[in-house]
Amino acid sequence: MCRILGVSRAQYYRYRSPKPSKRRAEDADLKQRILRIFAEFKQRYGVMKIHHELNLELQPLQRRCSPRRISRLMKELDIHSVTVNKWKAASASKTKVEQRPNLLKQDFSTTGLNQKWTADMTYTLVA
Repeated sequence: MCRILGVSRAQYYRYRSPKPSKRRAEDADLKQRILRIFAEFKQRYGVMKIHHELNLELQPLQRRCSPRRISRLMKELDIHSVTVNKWKAASASKTKVEQRPNLLKQDFSTTGLNQKWTADMTYTLVA
């Protein structure tokens, strides 16, 4: 039958009783480790930090793992780190700025030291 189908006997028996390859078995082990590290650090760690932690863990076993492989496995697991956007001040267009009276009437001339002071207080506090 193998001769008629044009396949070798080894391919036929491999097809009948498939065993996971060594690479697939390693990937399954790495996925478990990645999920544990990801949960341990409250889903904040991305590929590079997981790579560092995982290689520290694999070092006694004399194994290593690349960031690209970890990235691929994280995509397969559909996990990604939680990112927080940086704080931005409220834009000036949303708040109305109060007009202050000009007490100096644009007269900045003095006859001595410490007679007139100015300060740039153009920001507003938003509660």
